[in-house]
Amino acid sequence: MIQAITTNQIRKIVGDQMISNFEAVLIQHVIIDSRSMVQAEQTLFVALIGAKFDGHDFIPELYELGVKCFLVKKGYKEPNGLSGKLDLIFAEDTRVGLQLLATFERDLFQSPVISITGSNGKTIIKEWLGQVLAQKYAVAKSPKSYNSQVGVPLSVFGISPYHQVAILEAGISKVGEMEILQKIIKPDIGIFTNIGTAHEDGFSSIAEKLREKALLFEDSKYVIYRKEHDQISEYLESAFEGENLISWSDQPGADYTLTIKKDAEKTKILLIKPDMGMFTFQVPFSDVASLENIRHVIIASLTLGMQAKDIQAGINHLKAVDMRLTLKSGYNETLIIDDTYNNDLAGLRLALDFMAAQRPKNRKVVFLSDFMQVGQPGEVYQEVAQLLKHYGIDLLIGVGETIQVLEGELPCQTLFYQNTEDLLAELQEDHFDNDLILVTGARIYGFERIVNKLQQRIHGTTLEINLNALTHNYNFYKTKVLPQTKIMVMVKAFAYGGGATEIANHLQQLRADYLAVAYTDEGVALREEGITLPVMVLNPAQESFHLLKKHDLEPVVYSPLFYRQLGKYCRTHQFSMKIHLDLDTGMHRLGFDQQQLGELKELVEMFPELIVTSLYTHLVGADEAVHEDFSLQQLELFSQMCELVSEYLDHKPLRHALNSAGIIRYPDYQFDMVRLGIGLYGVEVNGIFDQKLRPISSLKTTISQIKHLGAGESVGYSRKGQMGKNGKIATIAIGYADGYDRRFSNGKGFVLIHGKKAPIIGNVCMDMCMVDVSEIDTKEGDEVLIYGPGISLKELATNIGTIPYELLTNISSRVKRVYYLD
Repeated sequence: MIQAITTNQIRKIVGDQMISNFEAVLIQHVIIDSRSMVQAEQTLFVALIGAKFDGHDFIPELYELGVKCFLVKKGYKEPNGLSGKLDLIFAEDTRVGLQLLATFERDLFQSPVISITGSNGKTIIKEWLGQVLAQKYAVAKSPKSYNSQVGVPLSVFGISPYHQVAILEAGISKVGEMEILQKIIKPDIGIFTNIGTAHEDGFSSIAEKLREKALLFEDSKYVIYRKEHDQISEYLESAFEGENLISWSDQPGADYTLTIKKDAEKTKILLIKPDMGMFTFQVPFSDVASLENIRHVIIASLTLGMQAKDIQAGINHLKAVDMRLTLKSGYNETLIIDDTYNNDLAGLRLALDFMAAQRPKNRKVVFLSDFMQVGQPGEVYQEVAQLLKHYGIDLLIGVGETIQVLEGELPCQTLFYQNTEDLLAELQEDHFDNDLILVTGARIYGFERIVNKLQQRIHGTTLEINLNALTHNYNFYKTKVLPQTKIMVMVKAFAYGGGATEIANHLQQLRADYLAVAYTDEGVALREEGITLPVMVLNPAQESFHLLKKHDLEPVVYSPLFYRQLGKYCRTHQFSMKIHLDLDTGMHRLGFDQQQLGELKELVEMFPELIVTSLYTHLVGADEAVHEDFSLQQLELFSQMCELVSEYLDHKPLRHALNSAGIIRYPDYQFDMVRLGIGLYGVEVNGIFDQKLRPISSLKTTISQIKHLGAGESVGYSRKGQMGKNGKIATIAIGYADGYDRRFSNGKGFVLIHGKKAPIIGNVCMDMCMVDVSEIDTKEGDEVLIYGPGISLKELATNIGTIPYELLTNISSRVKRVYYLD
């Protein structure tokens, strides 16, 4: 924070009453997440209320951790046992209170604030601009994509007195939101990236969205924009004074001209300034989006007073990579958190939060570089030390000169190196065994070399799992069920190809109620990796009964024979076990049918060792309206069967019938729990809420080779591919052994390269396939998107006559899984 404030000051800022049990508490930290607390005695917890959560529920937990000060909704009553033990500041709306506190702190910051809005590119421009400005200034910036009504205030709290410039994102999804953010941010310099269709359902038109976004800049000294974006140009030039506008273009006629010239290795940007001064920048990427983003960065840096040569020095350390935390597999069962682009305290806090959320490992290891341009190193490294202590780091490996002030200041083991080269000379994979490793540092230190050395080499093709998208989808479905309805999440079949352990761990952080796996060994693997949620096993085998007990797994019992087998086993070994009864209402796959309920009653009485925890059924056609009558018959039959079974139980078991499709189509039949499967992974099989879900996985590979072929030449096995005209093909590093279906051969499938479609030509081979890139400007080594944002799994599945489930679950284990937060 820019300035610590007392609880009395906070009360005056939010404009409401307070119950105080302590004298003059000084607040240094404001949090909304119970997991992000560092210095409890100086922390204010703001209890926000969301669609499916209430921050007030976490107050007792935070009190036990040492937090005493809380911003709560008016009318809140202290829990039993906490009366007289809390400082409570009341607000009509705690979110508004959070925003008012941020506004107060922002007004104390006298250095320049740059704010970025638009439909695309905000985060990467912010990150790149922050890295370039760090050549000269101590920079504060929004962590990750913190650009919302809550994210912006949290970003403001991350600004410290020593910062010389702050960069804040601003994103909105409906009318009225930007007016609130403008009052908080009050940017001196604004960047308007572009205008598109994102969040278009919150606005009546693109024009209305443009006007709303532009409200951010109403008091700004300068607004930067690209002249070619006609709608933005026309609006800004009509609504703002010319002296406040800074335009750029790749053609003459704007304040700055930045012309692009590409060659084989780099792209050159020729800058012509308003005074006709010239400079040539060299940038390490050539795609259209990156070139637009970097030109915004150049103009903003110039506007802030940087010299072109210093801007170039910053650009030299940029890479065309996604700005995100990624989780990768390393040698010797290690997990590596790759945060190699980041170098500020806000980012370190987020990375350590992410680290704390992972499953337990032997040690927590942090590779950390010097912080660049921090102004007051003593103050910064004191806070770094507090963070490392709080998160229980076992080993710090520091690189640089100033970071060595931490030597002797930490209870953990420390190793320090002057530079990354010295570290790499000593670094060996066998230094780590089943450890959790965070690698985070300034771009100038090239920490990606550390990740590359420790990362397990599995296969060049990767399946990237966006954990933020998974959270988004989970929360979407939570809004579709009642607050009291539990959610069981299906993580069978390697979590639909995504990797069960990491996804299960993330669901545990999201406080899912239950997990479900297909086989006992899947449940055992989750338990061995520290997953503690209840786990239902759909297809248990008799030979795995001892594992069910050992690992506290809950089997599905689907027949009288299996009931007897499990009951006898439990009786022989003198223990009880929770079970789930499968009731067959029409699937006719497994389960007790209606005629077997009498026998089931006898079995329940015969084997009290088996505790019936839930009753459930499978819907046959919940994803198709044509089967609605049959689905409703199933649900009614299930209700009747549950009533009959419950009559001879001494407790009320959970009931669940709805899958992802059923949650949407039959909300009146939620019973006690729903089972979330394919919807969590971004596929809304009904087609009703396609635009509400986000794909969580992106399958990517690279171009191995490009060949120029003439008309009539054949491609691939059996000469199935034929060049209709002179052109070129690219061989990409994925085949049916990776799970890329052979039915995609000969134009049935396509990939995206630089956002353009490249159809499969010839047959898909075991380890590779070929695509027609005749109309695409590309080169060897370029990234290829197999599926993900921009390529619908539904469309791909339809093209080859299958379903999205098959495409997801077919991805081979040799394909490396990478998990990230964007």
